[in-house]
Amino acid sequence: MSDQSTPMTQSDASRIQSAQDKGGKDMSSEGFAARAQSAGDTNANQGGADAGKK
Repeated sequence: MSDQSTPMTQSDASRIQSAQDKGGKDMSSEGFAARAQSAGDTNANQGGADAGKK
């Protein structure tokens, strides 16, 4: 296993949110989809892989 990880992108977060919504999963502000969006936004603001893309 590698020590490097791939940062969450905004498009990754969008895919996760869509899947969670379609599956009737937790869409609260404390759920996984919200945490994914926060991570994607943070990485985009730091100049991540797909900064500014939607």
